[in-house]
Amino acid sequence: MQVLHGFSSTSRNKLPEKGITPPEVFSVYYHNIFEYPLTFSEVIKWQPKNPPKIRTSIQCKNGYYFVQGREGLIYKREIKKRHSQKKIKIAGHAAKIMSIIPFIKMVGISGSVAMNNAKKDSDIDLIIITKKGRLWTSRIIVYLLLNFLRLPLRVPQSREQRDRLCLNIWLDEDNLKWNPKQRNFYTAHEILQVIPLVNKDKTYEKWLKENRWVLNFWPNVVDVDSIKYDSNEYTKPMNTNPIETLAYKVQVKYMKAKISREVIKPGKAIFHPQNLSKTIVEKYT
Repeated sequence: MQVLHGFSSTSRNKLPEKGITPPEVFSVYYHNIFEYPLTFSEVIKWQPKNPPKIRTSIQCKNGYYFVQGREGLIYKREIKKRHSQKKIKIAGHAAKIMSIIPFIKMVGISGSVAMNNAKKDSDIDLIIITKKGRLWTSRIIVYLLLNFLRLPLRVPQSREQRDRLCLNIWLDEDNLKWNPKQRNFYTAHEILQVIPLVNKDKTYEKWLKENRWVLNFWPNVVDVDSIKYDSNEYTKPMNTNPIETLAYKVQVKYMKAKISREVIKPGKAIFHPQNLSKTIVEKYT
Protein backbone atom coordinates (compact mmCIF):
# COMPACT_ATOMS: atom_id res chain seq x y z
CA MET A 1 0.00 0.00 0.00
CA GLN A 2 1.34 3.39 -1.05
CA VAL A 3 1.27 6.53 1.09
CA LEU A 4 0.94 9.72 -0.94
CA HIS A 5 1.81 12.66 1.24
CA GLY A 6 -0.50 15.57 0.74
CA PHE A 7 1.62 18.36 -0.72
CA SER A 8 4.08 16.79 -3.12
CA SER A 9 3.97 18.43 -6.54
CA THR A 10 3.23 16.20 -9.52
CA SER A 11 1.27 15.97 -12.72
CA ARG A 12 -2.04 14.14 -12.42
CA ASN A 13 -1.15 11.36 -14.81
CA LYS A 14 1.75 10.39 -12.50
CA LEU A 15 -0.32 10.61 -9.33
CA PRO A 16 -0.21 6.90 -8.48
CA GLU A 17 3.60 6.90 -8.64
CA LYS A 18 4.82 10.26 -7.43
CA GLY A 19 2.25 11.90 -5.19
CA ILE A 20 -0.88 13.95 -5.07
CA THR A 21 -1.57 17.66 -5.48
CA PRO A 22 -3.26 19.87 -2.85
CA PRO A 23 -6.59 20.03 -4.76
CA GLU A 24 -6.56 16.24 -5.08
CA VAL A 25 -5.87 15.94 -1.36
CA PHE A 26 -8.95 18.06 -0.70
CA SER A 27 -11.06 15.90 -3.01
CA VAL A 28 -10.06 12.68 -1.26
CA TYR A 29 -10.48 14.31 2.15
CA TYR A 30 -13.89 15.74 1.24
CA HIS A 31 -15.22 12.38 0.05
CA ASN A 32 -13.71 10.75 3.12
CA ILE A 33 -16.27 12.73 5.15
CA PHE A 34 -18.88 10.56 3.42
CA GLU A 35 -16.78 7.40 3.79
CA TYR A 36 -16.28 7.27 0.04
CA PRO A 37 -12.81 6.36 -1.30
CA LEU A 38 -12.13 7.52 -4.85
CA THR A 39 -10.75 5.80 -7.93
CA PHE A 40 -8.08 7.62 -9.92
CA SER A 41 -10.60 8.80 -12.52
CA GLU A 42 -12.88 10.07 -9.73
CA VAL A 43 -10.02 12.03 -8.17
CA ILE A 44 -9.67 13.82 -11.51
CA LYS A 45 -13.41 14.20 -12.03
CA TRP A 46 -13.95 15.67 -8.57
CA GLN A 47 -10.87 17.88 -8.53
CA PRO A 48 -11.97 21.16 -6.88
CA LYS A 49 -11.28 24.75 -7.78
CA ASN A 50 -9.50 26.87 -5.16
CA PRO A 51 -10.22 24.57 -2.22
CA PRO A 52 -9.11 25.29 1.35
CA LYS A 53 -5.81 23.62 2.24
CA ILE A 54 -6.10 20.28 3.98
CA ARG A 55 -3.10 18.75 5.73
CA THR A 56 -3.41 14.99 5.73
CA SER A 57 -1.85 11.95 4.11
CA ILE A 58 -3.52 9.95 1.39
CA GLN A 59 -3.12 6.23 0.79
CA CYS A 60 -3.70 4.18 -2.34
CA LYS A 61 -4.77 0.53 -2.38
CA ASN A 62 -6.50 -1.60 -5.00
CA GLY A 63 -7.01 1.47 -7.18
CA TYR A 64 -8.71 3.53 -4.46
CA TYR A 65 -7.50 6.71 -2.75
CA PHE A 66 -8.45 7.44 0.84
CA VAL A 67 -7.31 9.23 3.97
CA GLN A 68 -4.50 7.33 5.67
CA GLY A 69 -5.76 4.57 7.93
CA ARG A 70 -9.19 4.23 6.34
CA GLU A 71 -8.62 1.38 3.90
CA GLY A 72 -11.67 -0.38 5.34
CA LEU A 73 -13.80 2.05 3.36
CA ILE A 74 -12.95 0.17 0.16
CA TYR A 75 -14.98 -2.84 1.28
CA LYS A 76 -17.75 -0.60 2.64
CA ARG A 77 -18.00 1.18 -0.71
CA GLU A 78 -18.67 -2.10 -2.52
CA ILE A 79 -21.35 -3.08 0.00
CA LYS A 80 -23.04 0.33 -0.22
CA LYS A 81 -23.00 0.11 -4.01
CA ARG A 82 -25.15 -3.04 -3.79
CA HIS A 83 -27.61 -1.33 -1.45
CA SER A 84 -27.73 1.70 -3.75
CA GLN A 85 -28.46 -0.34 -6.87
CA LYS A 86 -31.53 -1.83 -5.18
CA LYS A 87 -32.72 1.65 -4.20
CA ILE A 88 -32.13 3.00 -7.72
CA LYS A 89 -34.52 0.35 -9.06
CA ILE A 90 -37.19 1.48 -6.59
CA ALA A 91 -36.62 5.10 -7.59
CA GLY A 92 -36.77 4.19 -11.27
CA HIS A 93 -40.15 2.53 -10.82
CA ALA A 94 -41.51 5.58 -8.98
CA ALA A 95 -40.07 7.97 -11.58
CA LYS A 96 -41.70 6.03 -14.41
CA ILE A 97 -45.05 6.43 -12.67
CA MET A 98 -44.51 10.15 -12.04
CA SER A 99 -43.56 10.69 -15.66
CA ILE A 100 -47.15 10.12 -16.77
CA ILE A 101 -48.12 13.36 -15.02
CA PRO A 102 -47.88 16.05 -17.74
CA PHE A 103 -46.71 18.74 -15.30
CA ILE A 104 -43.64 16.73 -14.24
CA LYS A 105 -40.55 17.81 -16.23
CA MET A 106 -37.75 16.03 -14.37
CA VAL A 107 -37.27 13.44 -11.65
CA GLY A 108 -33.77 12.77 -10.36
CA ILE A 109 -32.04 10.75 -7.67
CA SER A 110 -29.97 12.83 -5.27
CA GLY A 111 -28.07 12.24 -2.03
CA SER A 112 -26.08 9.13 -1.16
CA VAL A 113 -27.99 6.85 -3.54
CA ALA A 114 -26.90 8.97 -6.51
CA MET A 115 -23.27 8.32 -5.52
CA ASN A 116 -23.83 4.58 -5.00
CA ASN A 117 -22.97 5.28 -1.37
CA ALA A 118 -26.19 4.51 0.49
CA LYS A 119 -26.35 2.44 3.65
CA LYS A 120 -28.83 -0.41 3.95
CA ASP A 121 -31.21 1.65 6.10
CA SER A 122 -31.03 4.81 3.94
CA ASP A 123 -34.04 6.37 2.29
CA ILE A 124 -34.07 7.50 -1.35
CA ASP A 125 -33.83 11.25 -1.99
CA LEU A 126 -35.54 12.58 -5.09
CA ILE A 127 -35.65 15.98 -6.77
CA ILE A 128 -38.71 16.87 -8.86
CA ILE A 129 -38.95 19.74 -11.34
CA THR A 130 -42.37 20.77 -12.63
CA LYS A 131 -43.81 23.11 -15.20
CA LYS A 132 -43.93 26.76 -14.22
CA GLY A 133 -46.87 27.46 -11.92
CA ARG A 134 -47.73 23.78 -11.44
CA LEU A 135 -45.52 22.71 -8.53
CA TRP A 136 -48.13 22.38 -5.79
CA THR A 137 -50.73 20.81 -8.03
CA SER A 138 -48.12 18.30 -9.16
CA ARG A 139 -47.12 17.57 -5.58
CA ILE A 140 -50.67 16.63 -4.58
CA ILE A 141 -51.09 14.42 -7.65
CA VAL A 142 -47.75 12.70 -7.05
CA TYR A 143 -48.49 11.88 -3.42
CA LEU A 144 -52.00 10.67 -4.20
CA LEU A 145 -50.73 8.49 -7.03
CA LEU A 146 -47.77 6.99 -5.16
CA ASN A 147 -49.89 6.31 -2.08
CA PHE A 148 -52.62 4.72 -4.18
CA LEU A 149 -50.05 2.42 -5.78
CA ARG A 150 -48.55 1.68 -2.35
CA LEU A 151 -45.05 2.84 -3.15
CA PRO A 152 -42.92 3.33 -0.02
CA LEU A 153 -42.87 7.01 1.00
CA ARG A 154 -40.84 8.55 3.78
CA VAL A 155 -42.76 8.88 7.04
CA PRO A 156 -41.76 11.95 9.13
CA GLN A 157 -40.34 11.14 12.58
CA SER A 158 -40.31 7.41 11.82
CA ARG A 159 -37.12 5.50 12.60
CA GLU A 160 -37.72 3.06 9.76
CA GLN A 161 -36.91 4.82 6.48
CA ARG A 162 -35.19 2.03 4.58
CA ASP A 163 -35.92 2.15 0.84
CA ARG A 164 -38.57 4.84 1.30
CA LEU A 165 -38.91 7.67 -1.21
CA CYS A 166 -38.04 11.09 0.19
CA LEU A 167 -39.38 13.74 -2.21
CA ASN A 168 -37.42 16.52 -0.57
CA ILE A 169 -36.68 19.00 -3.37
CA TRP A 170 -39.42 20.48 -5.55
CA LEU A 171 -38.71 23.22 -8.09
CA ASP A 172 -40.70 24.63 -10.95
CA GLU A 173 -38.87 25.44 -14.18
CA ASP A 174 -38.85 29.15 -13.36
CA ASN A 175 -37.06 28.65 -10.01
CA LEU A 176 -34.02 26.54 -10.82
CA LYS A 177 -31.22 28.76 -9.50
CA TRP A 178 -29.82 27.84 -6.10
CA ASN A 179 -29.81 30.47 -3.36
CA PRO A 180 -26.49 32.41 -3.65
CA LYS A 181 -26.12 32.34 0.15
CA GLN A 182 -26.15 28.54 0.12
CA ARG A 183 -23.53 27.93 -2.54
CA ASN A 184 -20.53 25.92 -1.37
CA PHE A 185 -18.63 22.71 -2.10
CA TYR A 186 -21.39 20.63 -0.53
CA THR A 187 -24.39 22.08 -2.37
CA ALA A 188 -22.45 22.15 -5.66
CA HIS A 189 -21.57 18.47 -5.25
CA GLU A 190 -25.18 17.60 -4.42
CA ILE A 191 -26.35 19.23 -7.64
CA LEU A 192 -23.68 17.62 -9.81
CA GLN A 193 -24.26 14.12 -8.46
CA VAL A 194 -27.97 14.05 -9.34
CA ILE A 195 -28.97 11.23 -11.70
CA PRO A 196 -31.92 12.19 -13.93
CA LEU A 197 -34.49 9.40 -14.30
CA VAL A 198 -37.11 11.49 -16.11
CA ASN A 199 -35.92 14.36 -18.29
CA LYS A 200 -38.52 16.02 -20.50
CA ASP A 201 -37.55 18.86 -22.84
CA LYS A 202 -33.94 18.83 -21.56
CA THR A 203 -35.02 20.15 -18.17
CA TYR A 204 -32.00 18.53 -16.51
CA GLU A 205 -29.68 20.36 -18.89
CA LYS A 206 -31.43 23.66 -18.21
CA TRP A 207 -31.11 23.08 -14.47
CA LEU A 208 -27.36 22.61 -14.80
CA LYS A 209 -27.07 25.65 -17.05
CA GLU A 210 -28.96 27.79 -14.54
CA ASN A 211 -26.57 26.60 -11.83
CA ARG A 212 -23.30 26.95 -13.69
CA TRP A 213 -21.85 28.41 -10.46
CA VAL A 214 -21.17 24.79 -9.46
CA LEU A 215 -18.12 24.97 -11.74
CA ASN A 216 -16.59 27.43 -9.27
CA PHE A 217 -16.29 24.45 -6.93
CA TRP A 218 -16.07 21.29 -9.08
CA PRO A 219 -15.12 22.37 -12.63
CA ASN A 220 -14.30 18.94 -14.11
CA VAL A 221 -17.59 17.13 -13.58
CA VAL A 222 -19.62 18.46 -16.50
CA ASP A 223 -19.05 20.75 -19.48
CA VAL A 224 -21.89 23.20 -18.85
CA ASP A 225 -20.95 25.42 -21.79
CA SER A 226 -21.65 22.59 -24.23
CA ILE A 227 -25.21 22.14 -22.97
CA LYS A 228 -27.84 23.32 -25.43
CA TYR A 229 -31.61 23.63 -25.09
CA ASP A 230 -34.42 25.72 -26.52
CA SER A 231 -34.61 28.68 -24.12
CA ASN A 232 -37.88 29.85 -25.69
CA GLU A 233 -39.55 26.74 -24.30
CA TYR A 234 -39.00 28.06 -20.78
CA THR A 235 -40.02 31.68 -21.23
CA LYS A 236 -43.66 31.20 -22.17
CA PRO A 237 -45.88 33.25 -19.86
CA MET A 238 -48.42 31.35 -17.78
CA ASN A 239 -51.51 32.80 -16.18
CA THR A 240 -52.12 32.31 -12.49
CA ASN A 241 -54.05 29.10 -12.02
CA PRO A 242 -56.69 29.08 -9.25
CA ILE A 243 -56.22 25.35 -8.67
CA GLU A 244 -52.47 25.86 -8.19
CA THR A 245 -53.11 28.77 -5.80
CA LEU A 246 -55.52 26.64 -3.78
CA ALA A 247 -53.14 23.67 -3.76
CA TYR A 248 -50.36 25.90 -2.45
CA LYS A 249 -52.49 27.44 0.31
CA VAL A 250 -53.89 24.10 1.47
CA GLN A 251 -50.47 22.43 1.66
CA VAL A 252 -48.81 25.38 3.38
CA LYS A 253 -51.59 25.46 5.97
CA TYR A 254 -51.20 21.73 6.57
CA MET A 255 -47.40 22.03 6.96
CA LYS A 256 -47.35 25.33 8.87
CA ALA A 257 -46.95 23.82 12.34
CA LYS A 258 -44.16 21.52 11.11
CA ILE A 259 -42.09 24.05 9.15
CA SER A 260 -38.67 24.77 10.67
CA ARG A 261 -35.75 25.14 8.24
CA GLU A 262 -37.75 24.17 5.15
CA VAL A 263 -38.05 26.53 2.18
CA ILE A 264 -41.70 26.89 1.15
CA LYS A 265 -42.52 29.20 -1.76
CA PRO A 266 -44.94 29.12 -4.72
CA GLY A 267 -42.21 27.92 -7.09
CA LYS A 268 -39.93 26.09 -4.69
CA ALA A 269 -40.20 23.60 -1.82
CA ILE A 270 -37.07 22.25 -0.19
CA PHE A 271 -37.41 19.90 2.77
CA HIS A 272 -34.43 18.97 4.92
CA PRO A 273 -35.04 15.96 7.17
CA GLN A 274 -31.38 16.43 8.11
CA ASN A 275 -29.65 19.59 6.92
CA LEU A 276 -26.05 18.53 6.42
CA SER A 277 -24.71 21.56 4.57
CA LYS A 278 -23.48 23.52 7.59
CA THR A 279 -22.08 20.41 9.27
CA ILE A 280 -20.13 19.34 6.18
CA VAL A 281 -18.74 22.82 5.49
CA GLU A 282 -17.44 22.99 9.08
CA LYS A 283 -15.52 19.76 8.53
CA TYR A 284 -13.32 21.17 5.77
CA THR A 285 -12.93 24.82 6.83
